[in-house]
Amino acid sequence: MRVYLPLTTSGLARLRDTGETAPAPLAAYAVTPALRDWYAAGDSRDDEELEYAALGLAAEASLRLLAAEPGAARRRVVVAAEVADGLVEDASGGVAGEEGEPGGVRLTAPVPLRLLAAVHVDEADAETDVTAAAGVVAAADRGDEDARATVDALADRDLLWYGVQEIDHLV
Repeated sequence: MRVYLPLTTSGLARLRDTGETAPAPLAAYAVTPALRDWYAAGDSRDDEELEYAALGLAAEASLRLLAAEPGAARRRVVVAAEVADGLVEDASGGVAGEEGEPGGVRLTAPVPLRLLAAVHVDEADAETDVTAAAGVVAAADRGDEDARATVDALADRDLLWYGVQEIDHLV
């Protein structure tokens, strides 16, 4: 199963240095039945669009990590990995920022570096917007409409794709 794990640049550096993600359980995102149902409200159920939606949810989760880690570079980081289905528990269906979010899954084991398929990171010129969004993401999760607009504005900024072999250049 393809999963998307939200990180920060310092989390990506730890992954590179230790060879695996932080200890389990790990919050991640994937195409779950709840994500399919949530996304079905739109016009399409295309698998590629669903994967992109899961990536977007992980990117927003990366903002929450940035909010808690003021020293990290102000760039969202998401790693995509292929993991065994048995390591993934569905945690779909709830409120943003909490377990139960559409597309939310819980990984029951650390993810080794060898299972990573790609790394997605904001470009450098996104740092101002990411800084603003990380500063208000908690308020957005509580329903503040202005904060939600700031966070949602990042949806216009696609994360750049990098191969796993490029991690050294990203941290």
